[in-house]
This record gives sequence, structure tokens and C-alpha cells, in this order.
Amino acid sequence: MKWRTAATLVAGMAATTALIATPAQAAGAPCSAQAKACLQLHTNTAWLMDNGEVTYGGVPVTTGRKGYATPTGTFHVQYKDIDHYSKQFNGPMPYSVFFTTNGIAFHQGSLKVKSHGCVHLSKPAAVTFFNTLQPGDIVQVVS
Repeated sequence: MKWRTAATLVAGMAATTALIATPAQAAGAPCSAQAKACLQLHTNTAWLMDNGEVTYGGVPVTTGRKGYATPTGTFHVQYKDIDHYSKQFNGPMPYSVFFTTNGIAFHQGSLKVKSHGCVHLSKPAAVTFFNTLQPGDIVQVVS
């Protein structure tokens, strides 16, 4: 049997301990405890949260293309529309959760194509965001 010194064991345990993270840390949600939805633009990731704890995600998203940037800041869910259709961009926006006053929403959309400012989610993620978020909930968008 090979014996290790106490210092070697402690060093090994410290290295192992450093790899352990809480769920919120592991998810990397960069928003405040007040946010119910968090979006990080540079990682194309979104989360649902409750009192600072991640409850869903991070999920992949696509956001605004050049000339149609998704705005950063703190917003409130304005309204929801399960079968929204954009007359402006002539296309469906299923499971829309609008969080700005000028039409920016989380909704089901392509994860390969950038949007006109909205946040595209996969269908399962869009359904979860739609079912979880309510008017008045805080949405934070960070760069």
C-alpha cells in the first residue's frame, strides 16, 4: 500500500474542492437577485431565476443582428402572446414574452439565424419562458 503525506492529501482535496461550485455559480447567471429572466449577450445564453437562484438554463439563444441590436438594461415583462405574428417582419413569433415597450421579446425562433432584436429560443425553452414569466417580472439583459 502506498502512503501519502498529509500535505499531499490536503493539496489533493483542495484541488478537488476548487472544482465544486453551487448551481448558480456553475450556470454563470450574471444578473441580480431581482431578475426573473437573465440574458447575457456575449455568451448567447439565457436563464430563468428566482431570488438569485437559477431555476432553468442556461439555454442557448440568438439575438439581434447588425442594425437590430438587442438592448441591454433592466426591463419588465409587458405582456405575453402565445401565437404572436409580426406584421413588421412578416413572420410568426410563437410563445412571445415581450419585455420592452418597443416590441422586443423572448420567443421561439431559429438558433442559427440572428433576429431583429428579439431573443430566439428553442421550442422547449420558449415554452418554459412563456409558462414561467408573468407581466411585471424583471428581465435583465447584460452585454
